[in-house]
Order: sequence, then C-alpha cells, then structure tokens
Amino acid sequence: MADNSSRYISNLTRDTYALILAGGKGSRLHELTTWRAKPALYFGGKFRIIDFPLSNCINSGIRRVGVVTQYKSHSLIRHLVRGWGHFRKELGESIEILPASQRFSDNWYEGTADAVFQNIDIIRDELPKYVMILSGDHIYRMDYGTMLAHHKESGAKMTVSCMSVPIEEAAGAFGVMSVDEDYRIKGFEEKPEHPTPLPNDSTRCLASMGNYVFDTEFLFEQLRRDAEQSGSQRDFGKDIIPSIIEEHPVYAFPFESGENEEKVYWRDVGTIDSFWEANMEMVAPVPQLNLYDQKWPIWTYQEQLPPAKFVWEDNDRRGEAINSVVSGGCIISGSTLRRSICFSNVRVHSFGTVEDAVLLPDVEIKRNCKLRKVVIDRGCVVPEGSIIGFNHDEDRARGFRVSEKGVVLVTREMLGQPVGGLNPSA
Repeated sequence: MADNSSRYISNLTRDTYALILAGGKGSRLHELTTWRAKPALYFGGKFRIIDFPLSNCINSGIRRVGVVTQYKSHSLIRHLVRGWGHFRKELGESIEILPASQRFSDNWYEGTADAVFQNIDIIRDELPKYVMILSGDHIYRMDYGTMLAHHKESGAKMTVSCMSVPIEEAAGAFGVMSVDEDYRIKGFEEKPEHPTPLPNDSTRCLASMGNYVFDTEFLFEQLRRDAEQSGSQRDFGKDIIPSIIEEHPVYAFPFESGENEEKVYWRDVGTIDSFWEANMEMVAPVPQLNLYDQKWPIWTYQEQLPPAKFVWEDNDRRGEAINSVVSGGCIISGSTLRRSICFSNVRVHSFGTVEDAVLLPDVEIKRNCKLRKVVIDRGCVVPEGSIIGFNHDEDRARGFRVSEKGVVLVTREMLGQPVGGLNPSA
C-alpha cells in the first residue's frame, strides 16, 4: 500500500526529472498548426496547451523540467521564455528548452524514445532517481506525485498512466493495453484499429495517456538497447513498451485512481472538432475542467491588458456575452455573443451575432457579421457583413475549411489577408 503522505511524495518528486515531449506537428489540426507546434496552440481563453503539463509538474512538486521541441517551435519557445523562464537553478528548479540538436546522431528526433535518448547526458547531469516522460499536447489536471508513489510501491521499472476510453475513440489514436488484476501490463498495442476491450466492458478499453515513469538507469539501458536495434522506429509505444513487458515489471496507473470519477478530465485536442468541443466545454456554467481552482492553478504568460469591455445598450445595438468566456483586452461593441470564447484583444463591432465560436487572440469582427460554430485563427479581420457557418457549401467555396462535424476554420490566408507585421507563429 502506497504511503501517500505529503513528505513521502515530496521526496519522490524532488528526485524526479520530467521531460515533456512538445515537438508534435499536430497535422490533423490542419491550418491551426501551419505556423505553430500543437503544444503552442491556444486553449481556454488565455492558455496554451503546454501550460497544462507544465502546471501539473509545478503543482505536483516537480521543479526540474525539460521541454523537448522540434516542429516550428518559435511560438512555443517564446511562450516558454516569457512565461516559464523565472525558475532558479541554484534553488534546484529549472525549466529548460531542449531543441533537436543532434547530440548523439546526425538526425533530428526520430521518435519519442529517440527524443529522450538524444538528451541522456542532460538528464544524467540532474542525477534523478526517476524520469517522468510526459506528452506535451493534452489538456488535463493530474497530480504526478500519486503516480510516482504508485510506481515506487509497485516495484515497477516503468509505469504507464492510462484511462478507460470508448473503443471507437481509441481506435487508431491511442496506445491500448491489457493488464492483470494488479494492473501489471500483459499486452500493449500502439494505435490498433481494433483495440482490445476491457474484460468487464466490451465498449471500452484501457488507453495510454502518453505519460510514463521510469527508474532512471532502467530507462537509459532500454534507450541504449533500442538505439542499437535496426528497424526500430525509436518510439515508446511501438518499440520500448512491447519489448520489456514480458521480462520486466511494467505497470499501468489508472488516472481515475484516487479521484472522483466525475472530476476526471483528459482531452486530446488533436482535431479541429475536438479542439472546438474542448473549448466549448469551458463555457458551461460548471465546466468539468475547473480552471478556477486556486489550489491547482494553471500558470501561463499573458500580456498586461485592460479589462474586457461591453458597450452600447440600444434596442438594436447591445454589447453582451451570454454563457461565454471573455479575456482581457476584449471589446464587445453592440453585438451579442452566445456560448463563445474570446481570447485576448478580440474586437467585435456592432450589429452582429456570434454563436458557438472560438476567437483566438487579436481577432476583429467587423459590423453586421453573423458567425456560428467557427474557429477564427489569431489576427483575422472578418470583413463587414460576413456570414460564416450557416451554409457550408458557401463556406467551402470561400476557401474556409469545414470539419467532419461542421466546424468552420478561418485563417488570415483564407481571408486573403497577408500576414504582414503579424507574427503568424505567435
């Protein structure tokens, strides 16, 4: 039985180095990741996706963190420097940026395992007992200390965080495992088309969250062995885990463990539809993901901006936002917002309606516009009188992307607006 006392867990977190894999391209997000890596994408009104695993580390007491970057990382690196660059190395805390620098190879990072292998010397310099490897592109809150305690008490060499998900959601998207009654992993498949269902529920399976804990020396041994294997894809899910589960104790840690199941929240916002849906969840009166919990804050970088402002109160011209999230610097002038999220510095001019919309920073909506079920990328200026989201054939004809579930994505390029002085990767 794990000793979950705060002192016990604080000793474990102090002996842990976390490595966040944040080099993902996020190709299923299409134009939203043309200029930025997926972990740098905006979420929830003021955050970036990378803020969630980073905040989980800090709130869990893990203060030594490396962030592995690769794909179009300028926006991500700038955010990390501005918002996460204040940690003091002399106090035993640091958040370091680890770009692909060909330290042990002439190639860039070739897979998740290779991204860690190429930073072995940096990890070794930290002298950790445990290495926690985290995905940098999921939205969730999790106390990693509990997972570390489970790893220690189970005698595992590797622990994989997991959760129960519907089979149709996991198919082709997540690593899927089978376990015994003690949660020791007996089988692991990376993104199978036909996942193995749970023994007690044929509609669900046990999916990997992409978060791992290793005993440090065991991790190094496996990475060296994998680096010497011809034909390996240098990936934890495809190569490392399947090769070790028979001979070594590898355990699953269920995310629901020790949690109220109603409060468990984890989203992979890897498509336009899932990105829109997860943001829309934030406008609920009591959202499942509580961003207002002062005991577990989500940290980020934000500019110093004036308060949001709502102006005009005429019969045909009223600035209002209903069941919406509105960030600093926004001005809603004589238009109505319903079930929408406005990131920083959004301007919505008069005589318009905006419904079920995700408006990223610096968007401007001109007069007499009607928008419904849209994602408007950063810096777009939507022309006066635009109607978007009501006729998808017309939306496609104008060059907008319409998702499988009818979400319309609009970018500056689609509007024929040159980037100009706007940094597209911001």
